[in-house]
Amino acid sequence: MRVQHRHIIYIQGYDPRGLAQYYRMFRTELRKFGRLYQLQATISRPKVASDDEIASWTIDTKAEDWQTRTSYDFLRFEDFIQQDLASPIWRTVFSAVWIYWRLVFAGTIGRFGKANWRFATFITYPHLMLLLEAACAAAIAFVFEKGLNALGIPDIFSIAIAIGLFVALLGVVLKYTENATYVLYLLCDTIWTWEFSRRERPEWDQRIDRFARHLIKTAKSTDADEIVIVGHSSGSFLSTEMLARALKLDPELGRHGPRIVLLTIGGNFPIVGYHAVSTEFREHLRMLAVEPSIDWIDCQARKDVMNFYQFDPIASHGIDVGASRRNPTIVPVRFRDIILPEHYKKFRWQFFRVHFQFVMANELPNAYDFFMIVCGPVPLSARMTLPDAALDIATGDSAVRDRAWKRIEAVTMTAQSAADLSKVEPSARRSG
Repeated sequence: MRVQHRHIIYIQGYDPRGLAQYYRMFRTELRKFGRLYQLQATISRPKVASDDEIASWTIDTKAEDWQTRTSYDFLRFEDFIQQDLASPIWRTVFSAVWIYWRLVFAGTIGRFGKANWRFATFITYPHLMLLLEAACAAAIAFVFEKGLNALGIPDIFSIAIAIGLFVALLGVVLKYTENATYVLYLLCDTIWTWEFSRRERPEWDQRIDRFARHLIKTAKSTDADEIVIVGHSSGSFLSTEMLARALKLDPELGRHGPRIVLLTIGGNFPIVGYHAVSTEFREHLRMLAVEPSIDWIDCQARKDVMNFYQFDPIASHGIDVGASRRNPTIVPVRFRDIILPEHYKKFRWQFFRVHFQFVMANELPNAYDFFMIVCGPVPLSARMTLPDAALDIATGDSAVRDRAWKRIEAVTMTAQSAADLSKVEPSARRSG
């Protein structure tokens, strides 16, 4: 099967920038994608639903011997995130510190470290920065208090003034260094994942439920050849939640028409799944692990400290489904292979920039290419099964492309036959 129409459902992670900045980034990276592969790609303006929860646009892509149309839905949470970031600084600091030490004493931080020490270091980073900034503010307040004592101010007043100065200085430092340190943003993220894991954010759950119904409606009405659900960063566990809830509402979801593929990239499942109370989330992972009508692909990068590299989202959560397991397919991504060396050296230590490379354009042709996944003619599951053939279709001459298509079509037909078999009742399959 050659994809002519694809429907992308992109689930926003914990990113306050929202639609406007994401769309501008997407449009800029789409142009880079077109230049890299010498093809034409045009994008429409976004249309926002009346409830402001979903924005949609289309991309038309045309190469020498193929063309595709992509419907793109951007599922939004930035209003909730911006509300979190508007919380008073003192409340954010106290809540996040209290949660972090509960994670330490519960052993959750230790489990993060065993799963991926880089992520455990990353989640500890804002607390170390907070400690450093608090120490500097305390030192200034201490010196000021001693100065007041030297002037003869009674201790009860000098200490009170010093405490007030400490609080004011820390608040100012946190506020005006935020663009460089991201401390408050990361502390808010910690609070949110803690509350989300405990189902203490009903507004998030209600919106995910609405998005699940949107997915069901799309699957029933679209003429797309495949639906790809994309969850980047925190969107990884949000997308699994949405898909699992949709399957509960409609167990035949993946059999209505187009193949449904879940693509999680730069995922961080343990920040929800490692909480003891997250039993429902782990049950959703179990459901997706064995669901025959859904393909789930999880892409991970070693260089990204904000994802869990070499992490099995199923086994690492203590989920054992035996031989019935079919998801996810774990795909390693090397950013060094998709970025020019001179550029890679410049941003390799910019952790947020590295993290977003998953959804940005390549500078070198590679089997992992977000915009080829979105706009290209190769079905996503086949792309991950035969990455060299998918790359040949993007970069090879006519003869090379023809051979690659034959390989991909053979794999697609085999997968389709297996999918058709999965629709048969187990008793019928056993009896032949």
